[in-house]
Amino acid sequence: MSQKEKIRIRGLARIAGSVFGAWGSVVTVKSFYDLFVGEPEANLYAPEKWAFVTRQEWLRYAGFELAYGLALLALAWFAWSYSRFLPEIMERSRQEPEFKLFD
Repeated sequence: MSQKEKIRIRGLARIAGSVFGAWGSVVTVKSFYDLFVGEPEANLYAPEKWAFVTRQEWLRYAGFELAYGLALLALAWFAWSYSRFLPEIMERSRQEPEFKLFD
């Protein structure tokens, strides 16, 4: 049984790039919100604002979040641009599994 199976190689890289890009966009937008508008939830329950979490700590957190979002966007761009060099479809002979579950 030498059947051929088709594997979409370029699509795998593009799916990964799309997931990284979508999540990176969400994280980056949220980090800009945290940097310029947002404040920690602890400020709602504290006797005075910025008592539990200082502004410096909050900006450090938002900066880390921004770096994480931009790194995800860079990974998305890299995966999407690298997919141009991959073949669209690869064919190979179907391999029999080494073990069978219910035999």
